[in-house]
Amino acid sequence: MIRLLAGLGVEGDAHAGRTVQHLSRVARDPTAPNLRQVHLIHAELHDELRARGFVVQPGDMGENVMTRGVDLLGLPTGARLRLGDDAVVEITGLRNPCVQLDRFQRGLMGAVLDRDADGKLIRKAGVMAVVLAGGDVRVGDAISLELPPRPHEPLDRV
Repeated sequence: MIRLLAGLGVEGDAHAGRTVQHLSRVARDPTAPNLRQVHLIHAELHDELRARGFVVQPGDMGENVMTRGVDLLGLPTGARLRLGDDAVVEITGLRNPCVQLDRFQRGLMGAVLDRDADGKLIRKAGVMAVVLAGGDVRVGDAISLELPPRPHEPLDRV
């Protein structure tokens, strides 16, 4: 179980806070809002990585929440997910994978990046969100989706 705290993130997580927590972002502007309070990854990515020979378990890539059957990468900015009974997160953008993934397993960073037919970079390392309503999230909890009003804004890295 994890506990999500409204406006902060995951209780006890190093990335929790109202303002940016990553050192590089703090150096640029320590007052910038933290758009990376919760990291969500789709379990299908783990399936894909395992099929390619990687050994990954839930949490190995820094994710706080793992989903299955939710097209996280296809969601628009501002989509809201209710996790369990009480918690609500709002998707802010794509996770930009970093070299720490390669420190965990060689080649992992490259495995979570791809290119589309036009050569545009595809980031597959999950999405980031902020916590709108806190609550406890447990394995097997239901997830419901609320899309923002149209026009939808595609996800970009945050």
